[in-house]
Amino acid sequence: MELQGISKNELRDVIKEAMISVLAERKDLLEEAVSEAILDMKLGLAIEEGDTGEYVSEAEVLSKLTG
Repeated sequence: MELQGISKNELRDVIKEAMISVLAERKDLLEEAVSEAILDMKLGLAIEEGDTGEYVSEAEVLSKLTG
């Protein structure tokens, strides 16, 4: 496909058509992306909930992990 002389609207339409085609043929990609976004959001909320403003040293964290 030649891109010289293609208008912004034509390019947008081609990209839109390609995205619709991919999402129609590979619904699993959209499901996976939404699932990952939800997990990221839950992790962010858990971090906010657990943030007490109190900090521990790196040594203390490493000692808990190793021992």
